[in-house]
Amino acid sequence: MQHDFIEITGAREHNLKGVSLRVPKRAITVFTGVSGSGKSSLVFGTIAAESQRQLNETFSAFARNRLPRHGRPDADAIANLSTAIVVDQKRLGGNSRSTVGTITDIYALLRLLYSRVGTPFVGFSNVFSFNDPQGMCPECHGLGRIDVLDLDAFFDLDLSLNDGALRYPDFRVGTYYWGYYVNSGHFDNDKPLRDYTGDEWHMLLYGSDGKVGFDTAYGKLYSDYEGAVDRFTRLYIRKGAEDMSERGRAAYLSFVVSGRCGACGGTRLNPEVLGCTIDGRNIAELAAMEAVDLVEVLRGIDAPVGATVLAELIERIEHLIGIGLGYLSLDRRTATLSGGESQRIKMVRHLGSSLTDVMYIFDEPSIGLHARDVRRLNTLLRELRDKGNTVLVVEHDPDVIEIADHVVDLGPRAGADGGEIVYEGGLAGLAAADTLTARHLRTGVRLKERVRRPTGRLKITGAATHNLRDVSVAVPTGVLTAVTGVAGSGKSTLINEHFLVENPEAVVIDQSAIGTSRRSNPATYTGAMDDIRRLFAKANGVSASLFSANSKGACEACNGLGVIYTELAFMAPMTSTCEVCQGRRFKSGVLAHTVRGRTISDVLAMPVAEAAAFFTEPGIAAVLGSLEAVGLGYLTLGQPVSTLSGGECQRIKLAGELRKSAATYVLDEPTTGLHMSDVAHLLRILERLVDGGGTVVVIEHDLDVVKSADWVIDLGPEGGRDGGAVVFEGTPGEMAASGDSHTARHLREDVRRSG
Repeated sequence: MQHDFIEITGAREHNLKGVSLRVPKRAITVFTGVSGSGKSSLVFGTIAAESQRQLNETFSAFARNRLPRHGRPDADAIANLSTAIVVDQKRLGGNSRSTVGTITDIYALLRLLYSRVGTPFVGFSNVFSFNDPQGMCPECHGLGRIDVLDLDAFFDLDLSLNDGALRYPDFRVGTYYWGYYVNSGHFDNDKPLRDYTGDEWHMLLYGSDGKVGFDTAYGKLYSDYEGAVDRFTRLYIRKGAEDMSERGRAAYLSFVVSGRCGACGGTRLNPEVLGCTIDGRNIAELAAMEAVDLVEVLRGIDAPVGATVLAELIERIEHLIGIGLGYLSLDRRTATLSGGESQRIKMVRHLGSSLTDVMYIFDEPSIGLHARDVRRLNTLLRELRDKGNTVLVVEHDPDVIEIADHVVDLGPRAGADGGEIVYEGGLAGLAAADTLTARHLRTGVRLKERVRRPTGRLKITGAATHNLRDVSVAVPTGVLTAVTGVAGSGKSTLINEHFLVENPEAVVIDQSAIGTSRRSNPATYTGAMDDIRRLFAKANGVSASLFSANSKGACEACNGLGVIYTELAFMAPMTSTCEVCQGRRFKSGVLAHTVRGRTISDVLAMPVAEAAAFFTEPGIAAVLGSLEAVGLGYLTLGQPVSTLSGGECQRIKLAGELRKSAATYVLDEPTTGLHMSDVAHLLRILERLVDGGGTVVVIEHDLDVVKSADWVIDLGPEGGRDGGAVVFEGTPGEMAASGDSHTARHLREDVRRSG
């Protein structure tokens, strides 16, 4: 039937070259290809965007103004779409009140259970919410933690008020708040704080006696005196740091000490709510349990009046466990979750849905997953398909590709050399195809046989943070070490909170974002743009600011963006190329200046590889050489960072760190978003760092990285409470031969499969 396929004709988003294809419905289709080949442009920028745009068009203009806006994709035709639900990698984030329980609505069900079954009865379900005034702890207002002013940081006891004894920026000499104390008449303003009497010290910290007068243009104004601690608490601590600027937040955090609320013990709830129990446990105790323990407790509750709620609760938590997040507790703050954990949390929301003929779109769902948990993920993807839904997956992991009913491989390479469909069909046909994906699926990475000998050891002793169980381990120097283990086993805690504390000079390449501004691009992010602007300025005898699209040189019509965004009242905005600068972003006078025959706009349009050959200046050449070294030669210097894939962003960060001279490098899942061929390229870079005398420590799940390591430190045996121990130390060969952990078993299977 015609409607058994989604039909795309002539898709041209970003680097797509008029792509046409038919995607089968009610099947799992995996889209693969190197980073930058056009997968995201096809799946998210074309299929998902059009589905969501058309769905939004069904609402009134007033409602559409409050929905995310999606422009019409650049394609000739897109037909037979289903409603799209996109499950992406964006971290859930959220403020300090957002938890795993609240974001999944599991805590809402738990609140409902306590309102029906808990004794004594204290109220309806809203009373059990730490975000409701009736339920929250009155001391910490439902946050579970209290910030207290750090007196040692705030006051310099050797100085007087006039000399700057108050260190906090808003209280420094000459500020408005500083004036409260020097004009109060309570103190000798030239007397060092160390010489204050007990009464003077108390007055400075907590006093509330008298008025303070200020001379203003309107005469003398008076305000109640308030001690510095009470004033700081009222102005800053009670409001919290979440709404502060980045700079203000950094200052605030350096002047406070945070600790568990003494009134509620960190539970966030008031005593009355905590006094309501089921089988002797209050709601905070259940919320603090790991999901695997919580589900067993819930199964043991015998309460007919709450049977329906209990059944729904157990089903939701079993989904959480089934997706590999059994080590999480409901009170875990969402801001502490990784991108992979966030994506799996989002999946839990949809597994209980009875909707059919929905199009679920996943963005590399295997990211952050151990090989064991990838199998669990595959089971969930099949469940969604078997309910009658269409499942589209952008993915690199061979284990996910293997469950595909249909495969679309894009390439042949990235950027301008990508944007084409190089294979479309079943899995069996892919095995015989002549594409980068097919070749790497056939060959794989061999287990390293000749490993390097360590030049020394960097010891970690008695690590006991979070779930680590008094771990002592030595990280060898002069080699490539892979730190492995299932999610929640303690890998990141061991390295980030212990190894890096002992080795602060190490260069860290983590998964934090590099920014999404449409004005940021590879040239500005890496710092190369500063040198390029100075080069143009020197060659033409003008100001360097002329060559910034964010400054004097910007086209005034589009403010240096190259495009015009036209608001259409309640309709989606229209984006068009600026007619004044023709998308070149600069004033015409600026484009009259050249370097070796090229304008600044020409340079920003150059791919990195072309620019590396064009610029002979050492500083610029070094930056561009690093970008080429990590396989980003196809990116243009002016491409907005907001259009880059996750893998491209990771490699830009890696390129920046490669230029630093360091003895130790720590990389947190550097294969994130990388195609198998890109992983091979990454491994060559890591080998080069080690050959140059460096020590490289990689937190990683990718078995190709594990097979290529000189040494493996495996944590487990499980995640959460059942993790936190070193279950293997040795070479990859020794692990494959005799290891008994989850990692070892999957490594053996992978070695057999790759020959």
